[in-house]
Amino acid sequence: MLPTIDPAVAPAVAPGTDAARGFGRAGYALAALSVASFSIGVGEFGIMGLLPGVAQDLGVDIPKAGLLVTGYALGVVFGGPFLAALTSRMERRRLLLWMIAIFVIGNTACALAPDYGLLMAARVFTALAHATFFGIGAVLAADIAPPGRQTQAISLMFVGMTLANVMGVPLGTFIGQAFGWRATFWAVTGLTLIAAAALYAFVPRSYPLAGISFRQEVRALTRGEVLLAMLLSVLSSIAFFSVFTYIAPMLEGVTGMAPQSIPYVLLVFGVGLTIGNVAGGRLADWKMMPSIVALFAALVLVMAVLYPAMPHMMAMVPVMFLWGIVVFGLVAPIQMRIVSKAVGARNLASTFNQSAFNLGNAIGAWFGGAMITIGFDYRELPLGACLVAALALAVAAYSMLRDRRAAAGA
Repeated sequence: MLPTIDPAVAPAVAPGTDAARGFGRAGYALAALSVASFSIGVGEFGIMGLLPGVAQDLGVDIPKAGLLVTGYALGVVFGGPFLAALTSRMERRRLLLWMIAIFVIGNTACALAPDYGLLMAARVFTALAHATFFGIGAVLAADIAPPGRQTQAISLMFVGMTLANVMGVPLGTFIGQAFGWRATFWAVTGLTLIAAAALYAFVPRSYPLAGISFRQEVRALTRGEVLLAMLLSVLSSIAFFSVFTYIAPMLEGVTGMAPQSIPYVLLVFGVGLTIGNVAGGRLADWKMMPSIVALFAALVLVMAVLYPAMPHMMAMVPVMFLWGIVVFGLVAPIQMRIVSKAVGARNLASTFNQSAFNLGNAIGAWFGGAMITIGFDYRELPLGACLVAALALAVAAYSMLRDRRAAAGA
């Protein structure tokens, strides 16, 4: 087991430990966090492939079943701040295990839910722990990493979430089609229990810094650099989900793909997500803000290219691969930006960032739907996302300029 992180020491593990010489035994803790991330990701997104079965079994239409996705996202948005306030002084490994317990109870309730209303309630209950788990997990990942590799550590934790999209969701769909949608939730429950055991065995104890009140933490969130970083998280999520929410009808109606071909394209996209997640961590550990600015510039370009590429299958697949790399290349750097700038409120800020990302999720889905409602075509959704990404690029460039001015005045 890794050494206990004393509350009196600096956030990073002291030089001379296994973690400081390379990830070493810290790799087991990161692997445990990644396994938990994978199980949570399957629990969150797996229902997307189960909607027809859920709708038929519970006697609702598919759009109403789709609200189970929205309900989860809103549970994340509101659950993060609420639980962050209640648990701000709790030892971090214990807190992660409590959050995992909520996932186990929630997914069990989903598997047993006899009707739509109780299934929705179980989904929202499960989601309450999401932001706190990923927020605290990201801080812990950075804490156990050696100097200069903190963002890579965060990206390794989020690898589980990307793999949930690449492998977990198709596997969950297969289980649900073969044994019924409830079987997928039972499988997620079992996997989450395995993750809990790994977290208990390999994640070190870690304490919030002593002497900082919750009021001081909230005040730290109002710093300009922190608010700008959270705005980047919201905007990147809006740009992503305003298009990705409608990816299936886009691929069918504009690109002309057969429905059975779409999972293979999404697999290519998922591979891009995984590569981008790891690459983004490495880039940010090298030069954080220049990397964030460059990635947003690349996102603007990819969204612009997606518009002419969409009607052509041979062009659409590689562009989607590049889209996956760029969009998830931003996740770990933005998370680390918030953790590094929210001095004295790292737990709270990291958790709030998860709520910010899911707020962008909900706004993005609404924004894309609103474009379609007022008469835009599916093909034109990337143009709206391009404008949002351009706004994010401007915010990122402004943040970098603030950093340089502060450094020059120091």
